[in-house]
Amino acid sequence: MNATLSATKPPLRVLIAAPRGFCAGVERAIEIVERAIDRYGAPVYVRHEIVHNRYVVDGLKAKGAVFVEDLDEVPDGAPVIFSAHGVPKSVPAAATARGLEWLDATCPLVSKVHREAERQIGLGRHILFIGHAGHAEVIGTFGQVEAGSMTLIETVEDVAALDHVADRQLAYLTQTTLSVDDTAAIIDAIKARFPDISGPKSEDICYATSNRQEAVKRIAPDCDLVLVIGAPNSSNSQRLVEVAERAGTSARLIQRASEIVPEWLDTVSTLGLTAGASAPEALVREVISRLCELREVGEEETVSTRETITFKLPRQLTV
Repeated sequence: MNATLSATKPPLRVLIAAPRGFCAGVERAIEIVERAIDRYGAPVYVRHEIVHNRYVVDGLKAKGAVFVEDLDEVPDGAPVIFSAHGVPKSVPAAATARGLEWLDATCPLVSKVHREAERQIGLGRHILFIGHAGHAEVIGTFGQVEAGSMTLIETVEDVAALDHVADRQLAYLTQTTLSVDDTAAIIDAIKARFPDISGPKSEDICYATSNRQEAVKRIAPDCDLVLVIGAPNSSNSQRLVEVAERAGTSARLIQRASEIVPEWLDTVSTLGLTAGASAPEALVREVISRLCELREVGEEETVSTRETITFKLPRQLTV
């Protein structure tokens, strides 16, 4: 066999979903940390990962950010930033009590859910909150209101077990990074059981989560495999894997290009590629570069919508 032909890499069509990667809330949170380091000097402390992505966190560490899980780890007099996922009310209250300078990087769409939770409780309603137990956003939202005033709902099956709230005025809210389809099914079950329940005026699932799921739905049926760049603790990234699998396509979550196993591509002629809302475009290009080492890659971007949303920075960083 001709040596040149034997060395030829087989072709690989790569369908790249758009939108993908950073959303406006993540961009805002990262900029808050970077500007705070410029304004106050290193180190600047951040409570919890600013966003769920190790590459981003390590990059900010290199610039002078120190990540902690508890305010007790923040020295007196040091500035502290709260992550994009939101925190219970008790956290900024404790920071203020210690005289700490603090900045809130909570995504404005998460803050909107917080305010709606307060409003519904103020109207005397018990909240059914659709979300994932233990997720930072859920912990932060539950921490906005009195204990016992919200009930977590994770599945349609959980709705059937809600006998203890059957005689109460109810409202429902949701985590912002859920599966659009799963959440719709849970809301349908809630409304069927509690027809008088009050819901938010607009969907709580954020525009970026919805858009990235829709983009995957567009490409997945044409793919043999979908790669999702994101962290295991990133809710929106995990949901993208599920969306692809529901379309009948195998999907894998990876954090870096180094995690790609060449054998995954053995029977793949068309590969889908996307990134969760906390994953930067640099990681997308890193994955493409790795794929080019393995195959003769032809890139095609499939755009389902364009995003133009931006969020303001905290006043402390703009004055």
